[in-house]
Amino acid sequence: MVTRCVRRRDRYDAFVPTLERLSADALRNTVVTFRNHMKAHAAGINRLNVYPVPDGDTGTNMARTLDAVVAELDVSGHELEPTCAAISHGSLMGARGNSGVILSQILRGIANTLRDATDATATKVAESLKNASAAAYLAVLKPIEGTILTVLRETADAAQASAAEGASLSEMLRAARVAGRASLARTPEMLPVLKDAGVVDAGGAGFLLLMDSVIHVVDGDPLPLPEPIDESMLEQFEARAHRGDGDISDLRYEVMYFLDLPDEKIEPFKQSWGEVGDSIVVVGGDGLWNCHVHTNDIGAAIESALTSGGRPHEIRVTDLFEEVAEEHVQREARLKGELPVRRGASGAGMAPVTCAVVAVSSGEGLSEMFDQLGVQGVVTGGQTLNPSTAELLDAVEAVNADEVIILANNKNIIPVAEQVNALTAKRVIVVPTRSMPEALAALVVYDPEASVESNGEEMGEAAESVATGEVTQAVRDSAGDVGQITTGDWIGIVRDDGIVSVNATLTGAATALLEHLITPEREIVTVIEGAQATVSVTEAIRAWLADERPGVTVEVHRGGQPLYPYLFGVE
Repeated sequence: MVTRCVRRRDRYDAFVPTLERLSADALRNTVVTFRNHMKAHAAGINRLNVYPVPDGDTGTNMARTLDAVVAELDVSGHELEPTCAAISHGSLMGARGNSGVILSQILRGIANTLRDATDATATKVAESLKNASAAAYLAVLKPIEGTILTVLRETADAAQASAAEGASLSEMLRAARVAGRASLARTPEMLPVLKDAGVVDAGGAGFLLLMDSVIHVVDGDPLPLPEPIDESMLEQFEARAHRGDGDISDLRYEVMYFLDLPDEKIEPFKQSWGEVGDSIVVVGGDGLWNCHVHTNDIGAAIESALTSGGRPHEIRVTDLFEEVAEEHVQREARLKGELPVRRGASGAGMAPVTCAVVAVSSGEGLSEMFDQLGVQGVVTGGQTLNPSTAELLDAVEAVNADEVIILANNKNIIPVAEQVNALTAKRVIVVPTRSMPEALAALVVYDPEASVESNGEEMGEAAESVATGEVTQAVRDSAGDVGQITTGDWIGIVRDDGIVSVNATLTGAATALLEHLITPEREIVTVIEGAQATVSVTEAIRAWLADERPGVTVEVHRGGQPLYPYLFGVE
């Protein structure tokens, strides 16, 4: 081991050891640093994303994929083999979106190479980058140069060349990053869509944050700070990125699911997907695959799995057109000064407001909706995962306001949230929301420039006006007003009435619950899909509503909450 003096910010700190090999702890630190670094840069990377559809979520998807990896690391052993196993499994199961799936294959390629390494020096780490590149190319049905694939490949080539010349781990990583940055700068010359928009490839930019992170861990270099986003350029960017010169936005739906399929059948499956869509990425192995496609035919995308002899599950469908439209609305509102500039749900970098909101969220999709509705601080929690007073206090202190509303969104969290006001100099009021649909209703009337008292009163009234229900699965035999309940039955629960429906099928329990909730004076039904929701059940719920309650307006959102496949709000 050697040491050197590292200049950090404006002063010299203590001597920092430069690592000559990547240990298990260093690898873990790299992944955690990469996750945090990605979150800091996510908004800027999102602005770059224009290919293959302008959904603007590359940074967000990569950050959330890394969240899953870090969560897996938190419960794994600290030796190299379990660390690599956690990285590989966490990235496969947690990958989100096209960029997240490709990133998962990169991480898996690195982890699988280092898993059995006895000495992860420059040569072995360079080999892991090369294997990651090969794995990423194999995962994409139609690899396109000028994307993250190119940046990764040229980074890995430089790494191997440097290691072959006898470079140290630090020297090799620096040479690789120089090549990667040069490759990223060339991406607009390879892809006209990038050149037309005046940006570099978003995925490639995200990958280079991994190189920043590992150099930070190995050599102590400060991490590059996110570049400030010039909001005045949004209108110009919007016009360039969405002017419709190509076909990048022709495919409306993003379909993702896990697929149980023998390895020898995966290539025919990928080819069948090639006939129904594009932006196809399939990663995994040993009979379990994470699959991603953009298509106009959702049914065909799912049918391909069945005809290949596989079993798709945890199916997620996103309407990309709706996402683009929502992003356009948000940008236009910011340009007109109707919304403060937001940098995500952490509060950092946000414009100050009179009254901020901190909300407890039980799913990634719900967190996204909260952010879109102006929530400045999101705390993970909900059923079986209740945040502490300290966690809520940290979120309150982080937001850029002296007055704060807390939306607890669960009856068990309300008393915890009510302790926060006494622990901070800020003025804090808890709106006692007991469910996520109540929180969404409350946020519709939230005014960031109104006082905390005014917001508390109006948001509380809005929450109370919503009838809410949820569907979950019974974990033990029981009996109630609805009759006998057997373990595994699906049950519908109403906020004040308890269990109102029980059925052997998820669809049956959900529709019986809706029949109880939708009274003649109610006209809007909000459906929030959880992690266990499926396309077929959601469509069955829509069909029931169309037949049995034809006068109501139905809104479906992906919440991603665990344990409760469907949450309903009726108003």
